[in-house]
Amino acid sequence: MKIFLVAGARPNFMKIAPIYRASLNHPEIYPMIIHTGQHYDQEMSDIFFQDLGIPEPSFHLNAGSGSHAIQTSRIMTVFEGICEKERPDIVMVVGDVNSTLACTIVAKKLNVKVAHVEAGLRSFDMSMPEEINRMVTDSITDYFFVTEKSGVRNLIKEGKPEDRIHYVGHVMIDNLLYQVAKLDGTDDFQTAKLKKKNKKYAFLTLHRPSNVDNRDVFEGIAEALNEITQYRPICFPVHPRTKKMIAQHGINLSDNIISLPPLSFKESLFLWKDAEVVLTDSGGLQEETTALKIPCVTIRENTERPITVDVGSNVLAGTNPENILKAYRESILKSRYAMIPHFWDGKASERIWQVLINPTA
Repeated sequence: MKIFLVAGARPNFMKIAPIYRASLNHPEIYPMIIHTGQHYDQEMSDIFFQDLGIPEPSFHLNAGSGSHAIQTSRIMTVFEGICEKERPDIVMVVGDVNSTLACTIVAKKLNVKVAHVEAGLRSFDMSMPEEINRMVTDSITDYFFVTEKSGVRNLIKEGKPEDRIHYVGHVMIDNLLYQVAKLDGTDDFQTAKLKKKNKKYAFLTLHRPSNVDNRDVFEGIAEALNEITQYRPICFPVHPRTKKMIAQHGINLSDNIISLPPLSFKESLFLWKDAEVVLTDSGGLQEETTALKIPCVTIRENTERPITVDVGSNVLAGTNPENILKAYRESILKSRYAMIPHFWDGKASERIWQVLINPTA
């Protein structure tokens, strides 16, 4: 059975890596990694793939940047030719990026079955491009692989057949646990001295356009962050978009916010896994911090990952300075009794293959 594993950006590779590794236990599976090239990332070198335990992609589509329409159309055009040549049995897509949507549409038009990993997640915010990608992808998917029970409820409410919905857990957690184990005893990172110097620190990521493009919103977030630095320094790998907006808006950040260049996944994990609290607008970090019971403050008005708030260590803060500070204090306390969601145990990838190998079981 030939399976295409589609990835468009670095976080996607974190999700397909454990799926690929688990496929090696099943000789009847022939996986092929497809890199759409949606995002260029200099960190994605040979070492990057070695660290993930996967080979270099079988195909590079080199989609490049551009508007959503331009990027999606480029991916569709090239991916169609590869599908026609290789004739995969299943196209597996992950998450909610443009590559997810583009390759799903192409596969279905060629009568190739689609498996969507992280199906059913909803923020119910149609201003988010990712929400549109999620909803359209799920409207034509054949196999729904769900990370949390809210995804099951959403899909059933949307009329999807229950026998096609599979609650398997989260492959991102598979990869997280794999990488944490590899970090044991390792401190060969540029941030190792920083970590030793600051025994108690916070970790910050901030990049969403809704947070950094609007000056008033960004200034309010910065006000809260500057207040938090009175209690502990904040380590802040600065996304290129955010760096640009800090300069453009003239955002004033405390000297106790330690600006860092963008970090590799491994070095980022090395730093945040021992943080007192993580502040973020990332979707993935909400889940990863929940899996390790690290206090997390999500600087967004909504989340498509409600289980991280319902049972995990995540607190949804919004963007109001007072609410961010309140969420910061609450997250420290909440982590003490937080739980790890069901099936977030490092075995989600194997459950996916069991479904595909035995679809009627």
